[in-house]
Amino acid sequence: MRHGLALLLLLPLGGCGVAADLTGAVAGIAAGTATGNPAAGFAIAVGTRAGVQAGLNWAVRVRARGEQDAVAEAIGSLAPGEVRPWRIEHDIPIGNETGEVRLVREMVTPLATCREALFSVSDGAWFITSACQQGDRWKWAAAEPAVPRWGALH
Repeated sequence: MRHGLALLLLLPLGGCGVAADLTGAVAGIAAGTATGNPAAGFAIAVGTRAGVQAGLNWAVRVRARGEQDAVAEAIGSLAPGEVRPWRIEHDIPIGNETGEVRLVREMVTPLATCREALFSVSDGAWFITSACQQGDRWKWAAAEPAVPRWGALH
């Protein structure tokens, strides 16, 4: 049990990347110790890790969708050649981002109205993306929203 507490205390040092692993390990050690059955401990560790990892993945997707929606809404409000700031404020104020959006072109087809724009993030990096009108809203339409080089927007 003391080993489990030690692992739990180390959790903040590793960040989100090891949260699922450590949580699974702590749950497995505790269950294996409590039941005296290593197989039960292993099964509980694997199940706990999978559940925690799924929860973390969901949270990351929700935050990324919020950031992408903020950029897309800013793109939708621009006139050709116009530059405007964009901003996202998360409910938990960690990773709030700001930047600028510059409309490059608009593509109107019978199927959709889309816009291509350059946007920056607070560290000064610039990227290109697309947003398409969906009803009265603009939504992120880029095919690669999860590449690591995007920093906070991955």
